[in-house]
Amino acid sequence: MTDEDEDNEVICSAKGCRNAAAYVLVWNNPSLHTADREKTWVACDEHRGSLSEFLDRRSFLLRVDPLEP
Repeated sequence: MTDEDEDNEVICSAKGCRNAAAYVLVWNNPSLHTADREKTWVACDEHRGSLSEFLDRRSFLLRVDPLEP
């Protein structure tokens, strides 16, 4: 991996995680955001489930997409 690759690496949104992200979790808090507003978190393989569950329990999760290179 080159220095340029490291600078462009997207890091997982889970607290304390430094792994490369592989997924985009698209969410919206309907009590704060209009229906067309999409917020995002990114997740590595390890944290995809826990971050998705956190958002889904609150009915915020809209979808999980692969992170495009």
